[in-house]
Amino acid sequence: MATITKRIDKQGNTHYQAKVRLKGYPQQTATFSRLTDARRWATQTEAAIRERRHFKTVEAQKHTLDDLVDRYIRDILPSKPRSQAKQTAQLRWWANELGTYTLADVTPALIAECRDKLARQPTRRGPTTNSATIVRYLAALSHAFTVAVKEWGWVEDNPVLKVTKPKESRGRVRFLSDDERKRLLTACRESPSPWIYPVVILALSTGMRSSEIMGLTWERVDLNQGRILLEETKNGERRSVPLAGHALDLLRNHAKVRRLDTSLLWPSHRNPSKPIDLRRPWVNALEAAGIEDFRFHDLRHSAASYMLMNGATIAELAEVLGHKTLQMVKRYSHLSEAHAKGLVERMNEAIFGEVQ
Repeated sequence: MATITKRIDKQGNTHYQAKVRLKGYPQQTATFSRLTDARRWATQTEAAIRERRHFKTVEAQKHTLDDLVDRYIRDILPSKPRSQAKQTAQLRWWANELGTYTLADVTPALIAECRDKLARQPTRRGPTTNSATIVRYLAALSHAFTVAVKEWGWVEDNPVLKVTKPKESRGRVRFLSDDERKRLLTACRESPSPWIYPVVILALSTGMRSSEIMGLTWERVDLNQGRILLEETKNGERRSVPLAGHALDLLRNHAKVRRLDTSLLWPSHRNPSKPIDLRRPWVNALEAAGIEDFRFHDLRHSAASYMLMNGATIAELAEVLGHKTLQMVKRYSHLSEAHAKGLVERMNEAIFGEVQ
């Protein structure tokens, strides 16, 4: 039930105090200089309370985006150690743009405006921010709002879900040709660094990421079973990586000369508690092999390509590389199709070759 009381202050100004009382809910009060505004507020507030909308709106008006970001970084991000630093920077960017706005005022239109601003910003890799980065920024903000909806009761819905995400490219797929692979392995074998060759072989054999390889410890390597157990992966899940052939032989030889003052497979000479930096030997090997436009991560692409061209399915490839979904490995689908076409052509030639 709503009541409106007329009041006159010491300066002679007239005000109208509206009160809304409904059983089971705290009293709501607001003061207006016009009677029509007081009546409108009272009507809307009473309707919102009856429809269970009002108090969610009140919470959204009490907290700013700065509050949301601060609490999320404090309470949620510590449980995501691998992405904590990156998402903290992303959320701080949103706070810098919209931090003073209450959550009730953070609309899809405002977020879209910031999305477009981010897209125009230059980066180290180019004159503008790429689509994949923009999607990651939106995802970080979206999850913060989702937590605020489901766990904190600060907002009623997630405005980021109404913002269109830029379409991501299928991603770069650069892999070594047979000739390039031979030249690179020769250059690595002849490198002054004794570890660049086994590291590259391991990358080509398993498709492991650079950080996974360089952070390996002997406790995670089972030379008897021929496998590596990765505890901390990019997607946060444990992964078992098969070891076989030349890569397994190299690690067995490497184990015979391992350092006893560290558990790392590839420790730094100066600080054995940290992995060695192989960036210079890697660049030198590429130059010696005459290979251009190739990054260490492309060894992962090369491994994936070799697996597909040797009969692996997309699902099997996703399992070996540690992808939660098939979306990330769809970039290699053209290689799988080419391999399948080759199989069909060879089968037809073998069966019907004499008929023609």
